[in-house]
Amino acid sequence: MSLPPTLDIYIGYDVAERVAYHVLSQSLIDHASRPLRITPIVLSTLSGLHSRQRVSQQSTEFSFSRFLTPYLSGGQGWSLFMDCDMLVRADIAELFALADERFAVMVAQHDYTPRDSVKFLGAQQLPYPKKNWSSVVLFNNARCRALTPDYVDTASGLDLHQFRWLRSDEEIGGLPLEWNWLVGEYPPNPAAKIAHFTRGGPYFADYADCDYADEWRAARERTLGVASSGA
Repeated sequence: MSLPPTLDIYIGYDVAERVAYHVLSQSLIDHASRPLRITPIVLSTLSGLHSRQRVSQQSTEFSFSRFLTPYLSGGQGWSLFMDCDMLVRADIAELFALADERFAVMVAQHDYTPRDSVKFLGAQQLPYPKKNWSSVVLFNNARCRALTPDYVDTASGLDLHQFRWLRSDEEIGGLPLEWNWLVGEYPPNPAAKIAHFTRGGPYFADYADCDYADEWRAARERTLGVASSGA
């Protein structure tokens, strides 16, 4: 498709991973060839819109609020949702260029069983079909009107994450796995375009030496960098 003037990106925000959000945003900017509109999905800003109570199975604050992306986008155009525990290694415009109007959503269609039963901060690692499909989602917003605030508040977790709100799986388009490369679940891949620290990011001590950790730390340094005035 022809790209819009500005690419809309929504990132799940969790207070336990604040640094991850900011480094991901920097990595998006570092590689971008087009203007980006980056919006954090923060629970404290969704008062009156999203009141779903957190349950023990949720590993992040945005487990369900991610599905508000089409609503927050006004039901127009294409928007990208991303988990915060990621590092972008390519121009995100390349991902938007894959948008196909035949589909309501486009995702990397993983088919794997997680190695661990527990992941970062002791969160339970639950295996289920379509695991991690919803961690990077390119939404065709006009075709996702079923995702009203009321539906997102009341639907089951599996109904949301397995895209049961669509008429059929034929509305789910595929993205190359390189656009959601699962660090620690898949072997290192120099061609990975998004490194997804799904088991835990290098900002946690237990995962400080995971694949792509040095790249993430370099992005963190760029995030913290301040240009000299030259005075």
